[in-house]
Amino acid sequence: MLPPVARKKMQTWIRSRHLICEGQFLIFETLEYPAIERFEQCIASLGGSLISVELSKRVWIGNHRQVILYQAKASLHTPHHDLKQYWFKYGGCYTRFDERP
Repeated sequence: MLPPVARKKMQTWIRSRHLICEGQFLIFETLEYPAIERFEQCIASLGGSLISVELSKRVWIGNHRQVILYQAKASLHTPHHDLKQYWFKYGGCYTRFDERP
């Protein structure tokens, strides 16, 4: 994946609150594992690395269906990457799956 395409995709995830910055790490949460694979490709093309992928919790969809929430943690090796500035402007401090009020 080319870096401009990866940057655009990550900006979309920031606006939709799937991707947040927490300290020096990027935290990505999704219900679909193929999205984790796309996130890994984006991070690699921008010069970073995927640190871990965890099964965060089970989320109820409707009354009879549960799905798994995946949480990926990654690091970009460039300290002043423009994605962090983009997150400051358009992102949030919690993901769309957090249960905060």
